[in-house]
Amino acid sequence: MVTPKQLLSIIESSVVSPFPPSPAQRIELLHAIRTLLPSFKSLLSYPPPRPSDRAQVRSKEVRLPNSPPISLDDQDVQIALKLSDELYLNEIDCVQLLVSANQEWGLVGRGPLEILRLAAGLWYSERRDIMMSLYTLLRAAVIDPGLEAGLVADIQKYLEDLINAGLRQRLISLIKELNREEPAGLGGPLSEHYLLDSRGALVERRAVVYRERLLLGHCLVLSVLVVRTGPKDVKDVFSVLKDSAAELSESSDTIKHQITHSLLFFLVIAFVSDALSALSDKSSILSHDASFRKEFQDTVMAVVNDPNSEGFVGGVRLAWVAHLMLIHDEIGLGEAVSTVSSNEFGYINFCLESVFAKNVFHFLLEKVLRSAAYQNDDEDMVYMYNAYLHKQITCFLSHPVARDKVKESKEKAMITLNTYRMAGDFVHDGSMQGEQAAEGVPLPFVSLLEFVSEIYQKEPELLSGNDVLWTFVNFAGEDHTNFQTLVAFLNMLSTLASSQEGASKVYELLQGKAFRSIGWSTLFNCLSIYDEKYKQSLQTAGAMLPEFQEGDAKALVAYLNVLQKVVQNGNPIERKNWFPDIEPLFKLLSYENVPTYLKGALRNTIATFVRVSPVLKDTIWTFLEQYDLPVVVGSQVGISGQPMAAQVYDMQFELNEIEARREQYPSTISFLNLLNALIAEEKDVSDRGRRFFGIFRFIYDHVFGPFPQRAYADPSEKWQLVVACLQHFHMILSMYDIQEQDIDSVIDRSQLSAVTQPSSLQMQLPILELLKDFMSGKTVFRNIMSILMPGVNTIIAERNSQVYGPLLEKAVQLSLEIVILVLEKDILLADFWHPLYQPLDVVLSQDHNQIVALLEYVRYDFLPQIQQSSIKIMSILSSRMVGLVQLLLKSNVATSLIEDYASCLAFRSQECQVIENGRDDPGILIMQLLIDNVSRPAPNITHLLLKFDLDTSIEQTLLQPKFHFSCLKVILEILENLSKPDVNASLHEFGFQLLYELCLDPLTCGPTLDLLSNKKYHFFVKHLDSVGVAPLPKRNSNQALRISSLHQRAWLLKLLAVELHAAYMSSPHHREACQSILAHLFGQDFVETGTDVISQSLILQNNKEHTATRTISKTKVSELLEVVQFRSPDTTMNLSQIISNMKYNLLVEDILRNPSTSGKGGIYYYSERGDRLIDLASLRDKLWQKFNSVYPQLSNFGNEADLNEVRETIQQLLRWGWRYNKNLEEQAAQLHMLTGWSHIVEVSVSRRISSLENRSEILYQILDACLGASASPDCSLKMAFILSQVALTCMAKLRDDRFLFPGGFSSDNITCLDILMVKQLSNGACHSLLFKLIMAILRNESSEALRRRQYALLLSYFQYCQHMLVPNVPTSVLQQLLLDEQDGEELDLQKIDKEQAELARANFSILRKEAQAILDLVIKDATHGSEPGKTISLYVLDAVVCIDHERYFLSQLQSRGFLRSCLMSISSFSSADGGHSLDSMQRACTLEAELALLMRICHKYGKSGAQVLFSMGALEHLASCRAVNLQGSLRVETKLRIDGAVDVDKQRMIVTPVLRLVFSLTSLIDTSEFFEVKNKIVREVIDFVKGHHLVFDHVLREDVSGADDLLMEQINLVVGILSKVWPYEESGEYGFVQGLFSMMHILFSCDSDRPFLSISTRSPENRRKSELNVFQLCFSLSSYLYFLVTKKSLRLQVSDDSPEYHSPVSLQQPTLNLLCSLLNGVINSLERAAEEKSLLLNKIRDINELSRQEVDEVINMCVRQDLVSASDDIQKRRYIAMVEMCQVAGNRDQLISLLLPLVEHILNVIIIHFQDSSGVFNTNGSMKTITYGSKPDSGQEISLLCGKLIPLLERLELLSEEKVGHNLKVFRRSVASLKEMAIQKFAG
Repeated sequence: MVTPKQLLSIIESSVVSPFPPSPAQRIELLHAIRTLLPSFKSLLSYPPPRPSDRAQVRSKEVRLPNSPPISLDDQDVQIALKLSDELYLNEIDCVQLLVSANQEWGLVGRGPLEILRLAAGLWYSERRDIMMSLYTLLRAAVIDPGLEAGLVADIQKYLEDLINAGLRQRLISLIKELNREEPAGLGGPLSEHYLLDSRGALVERRAVVYRERLLLGHCLVLSVLVVRTGPKDVKDVFSVLKDSAAELSESSDTIKHQITHSLLFFLVIAFVSDALSALSDKSSILSHDASFRKEFQDTVMAVVNDPNSEGFVGGVRLAWVAHLMLIHDEIGLGEAVSTVSSNEFGYINFCLESVFAKNVFHFLLEKVLRSAAYQNDDEDMVYMYNAYLHKQITCFLSHPVARDKVKESKEKAMITLNTYRMAGDFVHDGSMQGEQAAEGVPLPFVSLLEFVSEIYQKEPELLSGNDVLWTFVNFAGEDHTNFQTLVAFLNMLSTLASSQEGASKVYELLQGKAFRSIGWSTLFNCLSIYDEKYKQSLQTAGAMLPEFQEGDAKALVAYLNVLQKVVQNGNPIERKNWFPDIEPLFKLLSYENVPTYLKGALRNTIATFVRVSPVLKDTIWTFLEQYDLPVVVGSQVGISGQPMAAQVYDMQFELNEIEARREQYPSTISFLNLLNALIAEEKDVSDRGRRFFGIFRFIYDHVFGPFPQRAYADPSEKWQLVVACLQHFHMILSMYDIQEQDIDSVIDRSQLSAVTQPSSLQMQLPILELLKDFMSGKTVFRNIMSILMPGVNTIIAERNSQVYGPLLEKAVQLSLEIVILVLEKDILLADFWHPLYQPLDVVLSQDHNQIVALLEYVRYDFLPQIQQSSIKIMSILSSRMVGLVQLLLKSNVATSLIEDYASCLAFRSQECQVIENGRDDPGILIMQLLIDNVSRPAPNITHLLLKFDLDTSIEQTLLQPKFHFSCLKVILEILENLSKPDVNASLHEFGFQLLYELCLDPLTCGPTLDLLSNKKYHFFVKHLDSVGVAPLPKRNSNQALRISSLHQRAWLLKLLAVELHAAYMSSPHHREACQSILAHLFGQDFVETGTDVISQSLILQNNKEHTATRTISKTKVSELLEVVQFRSPDTTMNLSQIISNMKYNLLVEDILRNPSTSGKGGIYYYSERGDRLIDLASLRDKLWQKFNSVYPQLSNFGNEADLNEVRETIQQLLRWGWRYNKNLEEQAAQLHMLTGWSHIVEVSVSRRISSLENRSEILYQILDACLGASASPDCSLKMAFILSQVALTCMAKLRDDRFLFPGGFSSDNITCLDILMVKQLSNGACHSLLFKLIMAILRNESSEALRRRQYALLLSYFQYCQHMLVPNVPTSVLQQLLLDEQDGEELDLQKIDKEQAELARANFSILRKEAQAILDLVIKDATHGSEPGKTISLYVLDAVVCIDHERYFLSQLQSRGFLRSCLMSISSFSSADGGHSLDSMQRACTLEAELALLMRICHKYGKSGAQVLFSMGALEHLASCRAVNLQGSLRVETKLRIDGAVDVDKQRMIVTPVLRLVFSLTSLIDTSEFFEVKNKIVREVIDFVKGHHLVFDHVLREDVSGADDLLMEQINLVVGILSKVWPYEESGEYGFVQGLFSMMHILFSCDSDRPFLSISTRSPENRRKSELNVFQLCFSLSSYLYFLVTKKSLRLQVSDDSPEYHSPVSLQQPTLNLLCSLLNGVINSLERAAEEKSLLLNKIRDINELSRQEVDEVINMCVRQDLVSASDDIQKRRYIAMVEMCQVAGNRDQLISLLLPLVEHILNVIIIHFQDSSGVFNTNGSMKTITYGSKPDSGQEISLLCGKLIPLLERLELLSEEKVGHNLKVFRRSVASLKEMAIQKFAG
């Protein structure tokens, strides 16, 4: 069922909207009309009370239609029955009304009276919606142009059916019934007099009913034009009219007058339209029956005693006689001629006599057309009234009988009226009512002329093609014998000149000889004659100035009014030549005896010439200074500011001595208006108004200053004077800006006295004096506040009831705008002028009532500019005054302000016309006010207007928008309905932005999110469909709506992102809201268990099922992205295609690109969205200014062709500027929406996606869409940047899901195979991603910043493609783990790795297809990019090398010379250039990346890769790198430097990678012959070591026990390098051998049973890592020792504690006892590692049998509690435990793999010594040995050694292959051999 409110909205959207309705809207409209046809037919008819229904209500259980029974309490019953009594409504309907009121407002907690008033207000709102719907339909059928003919025909048919069904009779009866003092009307005497309207404001019921009657009257008027009325309706309305008119004598209520007017014009339109229809093809309905004509003739001619009724009846008589005249011919055809002669002419003559005798024209003129009620009525209705008055008067004047009567009336007027009186006896006012007051009612002919003038005053377009009227003009202009008729005739001419066509006709009429004595020559001759008279009188000594004849003065004023209108409305080109000499208009201005009203007319006429041409403007200035009265200020400064001789008679004297005594000020008003017009046209503002200072002081001191104290005969003149002054002040403040030199211009006010020197006066600036006045609260400020202080209610009352209302309204508007201008400028000077002058807000705050008065003008809805100004003032004050909210609360106006702002916003949302400029849109201003204040200190204006709780705390507020009428209620309703998108798009946009800002602010976030997540609103999900994925409007049809639509989606998505990010999942409302958001975004379902949301089974399946890219249905996320995937509009400033003439091109370029034009007052401005746009008005002005300054000849009239070319160029530029603005706005909106999309995707992916099914598929879809979009040619650079960021996030989440906890396992059981098989995306999907990513990287429009992100994405992709456990878990461990998991299938590790290998090969082949382009781009970035760009490009090459096959990419890098350039870059590096600066660190990062790439080549290609690098001189380049030189003492200097962290980074980034690379190159040594001493690689490495011996020596001297991971790696690398090459070096000068031996003593002597190094306090993970590093070092040292023993024949002593062993400590070599000690420690570690490994493998196999406690113990053992939260289920815990145990098992296996060869080295060294015992122990033998001691070992020592060795060997024999996981056959053979030898030695 369509409600009346919905119907009204539908009708307005379809009919009143500036855009034609769509087919869907049209269907909706017609359906809604059909649905509510019964409501229209029985308009405002409601079921009456019934006893049975009353009894049901009293029973407290009521059954409403289509709903279950409702229980009522006592209060509900009482209110329902009272509503029934007071509104004469059925009791059940009253209960329904209470239910609706509760839904609309929320009645809980409200008192009975408030509930009663709310329910009554709701009922009246529903009635008004029905009536407004009817009125809008009638208006569409009658008035609205441009509607589709078919739609109008449909509406017309419905209306005709309604009216024929009795709607008009119902309207008439309602107008009568609603005027009665009874419940169904105005209410009974005991009824509640007030109700609460739709905004919650208290309004009088009587006023609401009067408004209803007026609306019904308007409907009644319009109904006549749909279906012609019949006799009965006419008689009924005439009766109601007489009753209504009689009431007017007792009341001055404006609405009552307007109701009476509507009844009068119903009859006027009925008679005229019926008669006109009779003239066409229809017969007259009203006059078809002669009996009706006779009856109505008698009725209308009956005597009426009430004067008001008589006047309105006279208006009906005039319409009736026009009707009779028009149907005269039709009656004559249908009836006997004699009947027509005897009856119809009698009716006509009788009526005409009455009309002229009672001067109906005068009554209609004064009591109707010129009344405030008529002028303030609905504009459309007034237009309709005037249109039919025009038709009536045209018909009237075209009929011969009427023309004869008019002629008779004219002749009588010429005879009756006197000719001349002296002007001094005449008391004038602006509307010439003084004469009428003196002589009573004017003669009918004069009134007729004035009546005609008034009709066409407002609607000059009705003059077009009106031949009857021009015929009447020719008749009326002849043979005037008095000035009264002449003046009336000329006034009519001035009205006829209100259009361009009329102005031309009037000019030609008075220019020619149409009238003997009326013409332009008469005007100018008369002016010249009087000027000559006054000149002669002045030249005659002692002669008095002659008196000015009243008739001449009045006639001249009327002539001047005609001249003014002709010039004002004439053709701009033609009027330049109409009046070449205007000097006579100035000549009478200085004479004292010229009447002031004539001077006023002269100046008003002169003012119209100002805009004719710039030349004429300068001429006017000249004549003014020559003829007009001077303005004397101080030492007599004239208009131009120049000193002049003293004169007795000046403007000051005329104002204060002449006009003030007469209480009439036409001369001063015109003087100010003329000067304002001249100043407004001044283009040169360089003097900043100094030349106008005299004018300013005159206005300041003598006009505006004392205006409140002056007396005024006509209140209109008071406000004309005020408006003129305010316009002057407004111009000063808007034309001139504050400059730096103004800061020092504070001058004591005493200097501005009358004795001020001219020089100092001329130095004053009007703008500064005006600012000083406001900032000190002086005259202008006080007077402006006196205008505003009466308050908005008073102004509204006077605007509606007084003729001067529009002038008062204008004064209020200007006052508010002046306050805004001062507020914009005062802050620039306040700090410098303090304390003498204060900012205006400080001055205002001295009286809180002033602030309240300014802010309450938001209630003034008659003029939008006043509302806008009040809102702007609120915006400025809210930014300056911290205590503004407390001030408003203390003043008891907060509640009314809240309602006023909400009402203003609601009214704006119901508008149907687009407001182009957002700065003039009150709705947008309110939204901006709310948005700007969100983050200001609490309590702020936003908190107040949105009804946050200001009494307790903002963050604890429970928002109840339905309970309070506030902006929040209105905004939520606007966003809920999203009606009229063409008109309200900006409101929708800023509504979403406001809610986003509220959710972002820490104070308002909680209450706002709680409100929006409430089930009552379904806010988030609803708008995803209604706004998010709705089709985007087309650019060529409605670009503004398209832009706003994009912004709406952006704010909505950002709002959703905030909810997903900040929502408390413990709250069921928020949890449900987040679930629904995610479900709508990604199209997923949820499984809820308890309080946790768990996703259902993921896609963990065999890879067989993922052989191709998955296809899933398109989600909202994809649809949202598709919305922004369009080519951005062009925003370039290429003007060569626009401007054909190149000489103008440079000028325009200078204006557009000059920085000076970008600031305040320039051609650019920032829109309410923050877009930097071109101010088209400012651009136009700057262009004209530039053209005129460069080509001054353009101002001459002779260059019309050049001038036209400039005009056309400027027009083209303005069109281009408009397109540029719109395109720039659209581009920004597109980026904004994409940013919002990225927010919601990244938040969802980062925080909430764990609650979704098929996460990997969702992430893949987003990734695929992002990469596809960024590779598109339509994607801009900025968009690609955002898309790349989203892709990075998704790829990171994919990687995290895979390597952390992918989830989605089908059961709680988990196996190692599950982990290995966690490959979320199929190979096809991966290939698709890689291909699209490459296409995105290779896009045409790119930048290094974008490519850096894309490279990072590429690296992340390659990381994602890695095997799950390969990096840390050796193959042997994996094989063991898989043995028990292969249930019959042929599944081994090779098979598992098969798909991984296929993926790697496919990645390589995809890269190879685009290898040339990719390598070109990456190498370019790595060579010529910025340092960060070089770094990541090098890592990309590193990753590419990783997946290389057949050395393809290596050969590419070689052939392009890139490897050589890398080496050159390394050799040229110097860390001294930048110190610790950012640049230095970035360069160090690049160096690290270069070294990493070279290292990768060595690792990937093995010895062949190392050989490539070595052949390029890698070692030489490394040796040249100055960074390494400087690093030699780096760690020593760290203690002396403050920023030690930087030095550690350089160790990591430079020294360690260099050592790694050198160590990799030493792999080539293994292939060289041992005795080839001159081997090149060995020599170069040795040279490198020698060249950096400080580094090596420093590292060898480090304390191993306190080494961190970085240092430990360096020690390992140094020892590894030295162990490879130093045996070839026989020189001992560097002491490396001693360093290595010393390190052996330290490491080999440690017992593994006690903590090694200082690692006991470390975490288990770090302890395991350190243990591995230490044994790696031991292995390197043992390898070196083994090399020396085997190749260099080194022989070791058994021990070093022999009494004769006197070697220095530094030369001590390791001993066999030391090796035994090492062997003992190694065996201990080996046994422990094997046991731990075995235990871990068993636990992994039994992981699914472990309890939660046991799993947690495993996690705690691995110290990985950070990966688990209390809410994680057993599945995730088992996964984490398994992964961690696999890691530890892998570590233990690595340690075992290292310890076994270490044991073999030790055993082999000892075996060699035992085998060579003869050579070792016989010093007299011939065998040559290397020994450092002088004495051979004794047999006792050997025996002791063997005693230690045998138990160790026995322990080695006990090692289990099963636990160790390695084949020990060869190992055990070595053990057995050594054991046998040891036993022999021990026994020997």
